[in-house]
This record gives sequence, structure tokens and C-alpha cells, in this order.
Amino acid sequence: MEEAVGLLEVYGLTCAFLAADAGCKAADVRLETFDKNKPANADSLPVPLLVTVKFRGSVAAVEAAMEAGENMAKSLTGVVQRHIIARPTGDTEKMLKLSAFDKS
Repeated sequence: MEEAVGLLEVYGLTCAFLAADAGCKAADVRLETFDKNKPANADSLPVPLLVTVKFRGSVAAVEAAMEAGENMAKSLTGVVQRHIIARPTGDTEKMLKLSAFDKS
């Protein structure tokens, strides 16, 4: 069964955990591994670490989770980007498994 994916990029790990929790409570979704990025302009950002939360499930469930996660993140440090992919390709599925948290 194909699952949609919602990508919610936020400022900071604490914000990511709270956004993920809100999304999972709002809809029947599961989480993929978080990803992180420290951009070149990190010192000018509200929090110097960007974290991507990945929700998986039906399109409707992912939309609901994304809305709840985004609302939570906006009340904290903010949202950088948000995207929903209704039917990720096989190559995109492989990329979703990658995580910079696995690296130093």
C-alpha cells in the first residue's frame, strides 16, 4: 500500500519532537526517522539546527498531522518548509530512510 509522506522542517529538535507528538495525536500516522541540517547561516537563525519531521499515512491523515504539527511549531520556534508527497516514487522512498542524525 502506498503511503503519503508529509515533510515538516522546523527550527530545533525540541520543536520537532513537539510537532511530531501533536501530529501523531491528531491523525493515524507514523513517523519516519527525523533528519537534521545545520545550514551555513545557522548563526542568524532562531535556532541553529533545522529538523525535518516525516509523517506517513493516508493523504488525509498526513494532511491532518501536518496541520497539527505546523500549528505546534509556529507556536514555538517556527516552520521553515512544509510539503506533502501523495505518492512518493521508489527512489524518493529510499531517500526518506536517510538521516543525518546517523552521522557526526
